[in-house]
Amino acid sequence: MDLIFSERFDRSLRQAPAAVQRAFWKQVGFLLSNSNHPSLRAKKYQGADDVWQARVNRDWRFYFRIIDDKYCLVDITAHPK
Repeated sequence: MDLIFSERFDRSLRQAPAAVQRAFWKQVGFLLSNSNHPSLRAKKYQGADDVWQARVNRDWRFYFRIIDDKYCLVDITAHPK
C-alpha cells in the first residue's frame, strides 16, 4: 500500500507537537505492515462511510480513506474526550 497526504493532513501534521509527529510515523509504519496492529485500534469512523480512524497515541488520532491500494491520509487531530 502507498500513502497519499492531503494538504489538510500535511498542515495538521506540521502543526502537531514533535512527540505526536514522531508517534505518527511509528504508527503509520504499523499501518503499512499490518493494518490490524493492536496499537492502531483502526476502525471505521462513525458517521462517515469511507473514513477510517486510527490511534497515534492516547490523545491523538489520524483519519484516512482506503482507495484502491492507497491510504489517503485526511487529517490528524487531538482526540476529543
